[in-house]
Amino acid sequence: MKATKTSILLFFIIIAACIAGTLLLTDDDAAPLLKVGVITACSIVVSFFFSVLTGDYSWTDRLWSTLPVALAWVYAWSAGLNAPSVTASLLIMLWGARLTFNFARRGGYTGEEDYRWAILRERIDNPVLWMIFNLLFIAFYQQLLFIAFTSPLLLLVEPARLAFTPLSFASILLFALCLGIETLADQQQYTFQQAKYHLLPRLEEHEDDYERGFRTSGLFRFSRHPNYFGELGVWYSIYLFCASFSASIVHYTLAGPILLTLLFIGSTLFTESITKRKYPAYQAYQQSVPPILLKFW
Repeated sequence: MKATKTSILLFFIIIAACIAGTLLLTDDDAAPLLKVGVITACSIVVSFFFSVLTGDYSWTDRLWSTLPVALAWVYAWSAGLNAPSVTASLLIMLWGARLTFNFARRGGYTGEEDYRWAILRERIDNPVLWMIFNLLFIAFYQQLLFIAFTSPLLLLVEPARLAFTPLSFASILLFALCLGIETLADQQQYTFQQAKYHLLPRLEEHEDDYERGFRTSGLFRFSRHPNYFGELGVWYSIYLFCASFSASIVHYTLAGPILLTLLFIGSTLFTESITKRKYPAYQAYQQSVPPILLKFW
């Protein structure tokens, strides 16, 4: 049994019920991190259950653009909906809406599973080890990251100041820039892939890329994964925004975007190990273009 539109709808109904139940059953004065932890624990269990039931392992992927938005508003509510927390939550909502749209048009909510999970299942090639990996990494660790990279909003629950500073505004501008980069990169990759498989008209100027099998034009001239650069920039800018209301710019919640960076490095290594086998010219591309950071020289 694979994921279907019905099972995906049921999944989100259960997740919504977990969120509502947690907020209704916990005391209003309870620590926001406790509420966030309970919600995430429930989502981990539900995601793992659905993966076992359906044999589809993209349930956490389907939460990636949605659950962090809910967690952000948990922090905002605990902060009394002060201006900094509402601003941060609205920025995260904007990020989530864009990512949800991109995920949806690639079939993520109609039963499509990330192709990398199937390849990884073949490499592990042991049902018990795969199920352990599914529980500990796909369900648990990745959703633990939801807590980690939204944790800077803790700084807005009892901020040292409520007034916006130059760093606050600079962080918002940085967020907009990085979100724009991620949006453009995803759009360029989407149109390229659609044209490569003749689902959209091919453009003559990209004919070499079509023959090569992967895109090297547009933002992909400067980074092999410019969408990763944009995504990481979004969460570092959220951290900076939250830290601008704190007594110190350095806070332990910086671990959130750092852990996300490590995940993306690992994802890049794994994805490119697949790509190199599929496209012989990719190795030369690796040698001339950096993996994540944009290089303009």
